[in-house]
Amino acid sequence: MNTHKIDYKNIYYPPGGILMWIIIFLELLTFGMALVAFVYYGKEQPELFHQSRMQLNSTFGAINTIFLLTSGFFMANAVLEFKSNNRFKSSQYFKLTMIGGTLFLLLKGVEYYHKIDSGITLDTNMFFTFYWMLTIFHLIHVIMGLVILIWTNHGMMKKNSDTGIDDVEACASFWHMCDLIWLLLFPVLYLIF
Repeated sequence: MNTHKIDYKNIYYPPGGILMWIIIFLELLTFGMALVAFVYYGKEQPELFHQSRMQLNSTFGAINTIFLLTSGFFMANAVLEFKSNNRFKSSQYFKLTMIGGTLFLLLKGVEYYHKIDSGITLDTNMFFTFYWMLTIFHLIHVIMGLVILIWTNHGMMKKNSDTGIDDVEACASFWHMCDLIWLLLFPVLYLIF
């Protein structure tokens, strides 16, 4: 039985708190503006963008999408288990979430290696300028998300832990933002043009 009641008058009512949602909104706005600029320049240079996109490994992109979506599923279960006062099982889901994030980073690293090995860098052309800037900015968010996951999981498992549902939901909200941003980046970078 869920013993956590929502206090609708509390400023922290949105899962993770209002400040986390302000951060998420600003991050989505930032990525959104960059994607609009990407599409604009893609319309200006359609042949270049198409040929450049063909150099991306859409299979890697699809596998990374599966890694992040699966890790998001595990994160949602971590929150549910925490709300059910099962910290051990919640911690197990945290670890599965971290494995998904780590697999994303490893495969993205392989993809970056192949790009650099092929001589494709930030200054190759406008498509790859956007590709590198958007994916590295997202990668930084995934790394930050993993740090937050590790920190929250560690705090949650301490004896006499003061980690609360707000902390776990803030962690989950940030992680799901990483998922959402990738769900915007993947089709625009890997499938369109």
